[in-house]
Amino acid sequence: MKPQDILSGKNSLWIFGYGSLVWKPDFKYKRSKIGYITGYKRRFWHGDNFHRGDDEMLGRVVTLIEDDDVCTWGVAFEVIGAQMEECLKYLNVREAVRGGYVTKVVEFFPRGQEESPVLALVYIATPDNPIYLGPATAEEIAAQIIVCKGKSGHNIEYLLRLAEFMRTTCPDVEDTHLFSIEAAAVALLPMLLGP
Repeated sequence: MKPQDILSGKNSLWIFGYGSLVWKPDFKYKRSKIGYITGYKRRFWHGDNFHRGDDEMLGRVVTLIEDDDVCTWGVAFEVIGAQMEECLKYLNVREAVRGGYVTKVVEFFPRGQEESPVLALVYIATPDNPIYLGPATAEEIAAQIIVCKGKSGHNIEYLLRLAEFMRTTCPDVEDTHLFSIEAAAVALLPMLLGP
């Protein structure tokens, strides 16, 4: 689905973030909500040669993998009026052009049972992307993350900020994949830094 198709006849749009968008949206929005989507799991399976790595050393960032039995927590941002077009132009460059992500529409469930779900746009990197890296062990992913850096900063900052978001904002949610990579990276750092 193309972003412009989503805009037709609407005066507001929700964008779901599950990676760096949770702490750094970099676009104007009306409000944000913590919540989750179902049918997808977050994985550090996508390469990054711009924000958190380069062509010589790809960083690792998250994407979503279809899995009926799980949910992924993050933040949905509501953009309204002129914000919609500005936001989609910005995200098209940040996520699609530079990141290789495609757009999908998903059902977002805000935290709190009194809230109704809303449809939200999400960016997902797929295995047919040339810099898609696929699965690896937590240790292999961590070893790659701690040595990579891109135009937006060190890859480990991305990992640690995402883990901190989950720990502080969704303390009851266990994200085993994320936390196992964080633990592996923290264990590897002393070896990298030396005595």
